[in-house]
Amino acid sequence: MDGFWIPRMKTPDSEKLTVNLGFVDLGRIDLLVRDGFYSNRSDFIRTAIRNQLTTHAEVATQATTRLSLELGLRTYTRADLEAVAKAKEQLEIRVLGLAVIADDVPAALARSTIASITVLGALHASGEVKAALADRLS
Repeated sequence: MDGFWIPRMKTPDSEKLTVNLGFVDLGRIDLLVRDGFYSNRSDFIRTAIRNQLTTHAEVATQATTRLSLELGLRTYTRADLEAVAKAKEQLEIRVLGLAVIADDVPAALARSTIASITVLGALHASGEVKAALADRLS
């Protein structure tokens, strides 16, 4: 394929999350940051979350198995969904992590090929696709 450039979809490696904290908790975090235990507030919060996820790792693993969730990043391209449509099938998407429906997927194609979608984490899709699948999201 000399001379051809195939654009790649940039996949984010994180999702922004907003957390509301009480002033005393926030002050305690700032104290730990000031004293050098953490580089900043975000570092403290990420560490606290990782520690809790480690504490509950076994429960999360069992739930992932029980719910038949795909773990990690799962991308659905236009070609993937066109193949599903051609086979006259429908997908039941179940992802723990990040599910991405490519930007070039038309809303009608997504609606005709996706029976249900469960994402524990984040779903990245166009506004039109999300609107078309709104009644199928859980």
